[in-house]
Amino acid sequence: MKQPPLFRQCVAECLGTYILVFFGVGSVHVAVLTGMISGIWQVATVWAVAIAMAIYTFGSISGSHINPAITLAFAVFRGFEWKKVPGFIASQVLGAILAAATLYLLFKHLITDFETANAIARGQSGSELSAMIYGEYFPNPAVAKTMNWTDASVTTLQAFMGELIGTAFLAFFVFAVTEPRNAGGPGKYLLPASIGLTVAMLICIIAPLSQAGFNPARDFGPRLVAYFAGWGDIAIPGPRGGFFTVYILAPIIGSLIGAGVFQHVIHPAYHTHEEELTDVHIQ
Repeated sequence: MKQPPLFRQCVAECLGTYILVFFGVGSVHVAVLTGMISGIWQVATVWAVAIAMAIYTFGSISGSHINPAITLAFAVFRGFEWKKVPGFIASQVLGAILAAATLYLLFKHLITDFETANAIARGQSGSELSAMIYGEYFPNPAVAKTMNWTDASVTTLQAFMGELIGTAFLAFFVFAVTEPRNAGGPGKYLLPASIGLTVAMLICIIAPLSQAGFNPARDFGPRLVAYFAGWGDIAIPGPRGGFFTVYILAPIIGSLIGAGVFQHVIHPAYHTHEEELTDVHIQ
């Protein structure tokens, strides 16, 4: 089947990431600012549905990577054309920026009210409690406030490993459910939901540590909006620095590890099993 032009694929990636960030980051806005979404599973479920809807809508156009780390993994291990990678990643980041900007316009006054009620001076130390609705921080500022955690509760290395391991699992499962020879896969109709549920499951484990990014575009796009919306250094480079290492580099490395493990350790077994079934059928 002939693929759509690259421009249309990039538009699909931009819109898919917009959906992901608008609903996913939007759920964080509602949880932090209003408390009307409570509990980690409720937030995780919104992320899961957003991912599924993006894939259902744009999967047949661009594959709905909606994540630079996944795009790079497909380029390295699945033959995705390298010439498309810059356009895909730029489109994903643009979609994330546009979604975050939309959310800021919608919630601007509620954010100010929240900061006033909690004596938060935007752009100053402690304002990560409001900045967390855009970029991500470690430890999770909302959990840290409730549990009286300090910076020592989650080190930079622990946050890095959390993002790396989480994205490794994500890429591993994405490669597993999209493998044509995987007879136990969910099939094209349930595939988007299965990927969404994978992310929800990972959020439940990693979010208290580092807010569970697993996606450089999801972090950098909203973080950039926060930077220009007044959070400044609290957004970039962040109060502890290391945002690039933890939220950009770790997901990319993790995705390549997870996809690599699947492709080199698990994938050959599908070929062997298929050959055995063929031999049995012939005999």
